[in-house]
Amino acid sequence: MSSSPRVQRTQVAVVGAGPAALMLSHLLARSGIDSVAIDLRSREEIEQTHRAGILEQDSVDLLVDTGVSDRVLRDGFRHGGIELAFGGGSHRIDFQGLVGASAQLYPQTDVFMDLADARRRDGGDVRFGVTDVEVAGLADEPVVRFIDSDGQPQEVRADFLVGADGSRSLCRRLVPEAERRQYFREYPFAWFGILAEAPPSAPELIYSHSPHGFALISQRTETLQRMYFQCDPTEDASTWSDDRIWERLQTSVGANGHTLREGRITSRTVLPFRSFVQEPMHHGRTVLAGDAAHTVPPTGAKGLNLALADVRVLAEELERAIGKDDPAPLEDYSRRALARVWKAQHFSYWMTTMLHTLPDATPFDVRRQEGELAAVTGSVAGSTYLAEAYTGWPGGR
Repeated sequence: MSSSPRVQRTQVAVVGAGPAALMLSHLLARSGIDSVAIDLRSREEIEQTHRAGILEQDSVDLLVDTGVSDRVLRDGFRHGGIELAFGGGSHRIDFQGLVGASAQLYPQTDVFMDLADARRRDGGDVRFGVTDVEVAGLADEPVVRFIDSDGQPQEVRADFLVGADGSRSLCRRLVPEAERRQYFREYPFAWFGILAEAPPSAPELIYSHSPHGFALISQRTETLQRMYFQCDPTEDASTWSDDRIWERLQTSVGANGHTLREGRITSRTVLPFRSFVQEPMHHGRTVLAGDAAHTVPPTGAKGLNLALADVRVLAEELERAIGKDDPAPLEDYSRRALARVWKAQHFSYWMTTMLHTLPDATPFDVRRQEGELAAVTGSVAGSTYLAEAYTGWPGGR
């Protein structure tokens, strides 16, 4: 190993190489701006981390219109609505009829692969599988040091730094405490998620509220389905047999008239629920994007979509900042991004608390939730709000 690092200069250094980071690098390249993105994980490791994906209309358009890939249109599943099941029945929220928009079922893993392929196609500088990452100079002279996948020390000096390094962000932690505010909520329940080899049980997602707890019936492909049910955050997924899981899911959705098509369960995991926001999303010449700046519970399908919305705005403001050699536009990025983040936080919190059963819920609490669901599904105004928020406040608002 060489004792002295190879020093490189770039306009934007990006810590993280997940979907948000790669989309940012892609957008910057289209504007003629150089970037280097690094990630501790190998590309193969990221591709093998299976995550669900419901894309808002604007997220789909961003992938297609900027030339990343049109595979989302060919391989994704367009959903014009969702089912809200409660009180023994089911009620469809018609996205197309209410707001003229739809959502696209397309796994986050596939979004990543499309973006990684596009960066490789376009000659983007992306380093996977790095180690020993150090970041300095956030306020005035950003520097990123790391050991690359070949064991060679590297140093990247940049005009601006982007922390897109996930919910355990190194960059976020390096912002001085006096310069940041953090908002946090942890929920008293989690999702028990499975992948099952089975045909789809329904053409669209089913969000089910019942006396047996919340369940979500989603899809992955024609032969692989993703489903969730509410559980305790301390639940050990490995102790659940296939039979026990199917009994729990069938009981939950069966209370509202649905029956699931079963198959071999290939994956099971417990997903804790947390909400987090760090303000502002900038510090000197450094900005945060995606999960590094904010996380939401998955009920409203906002995580990946918020990250992509972040970098769409960030690319615009970084172009201004680089043109002026002035970090002032990063304040505008933070302001614009946070406006959407807090709307998404509200929507995710609302969907979560409306559909899940709290551990100490009284019969009054459960009946009140059913009343709320009835008010939403029985009102054009209520259904329109849900449809607009779920599909992403069409038009980028």
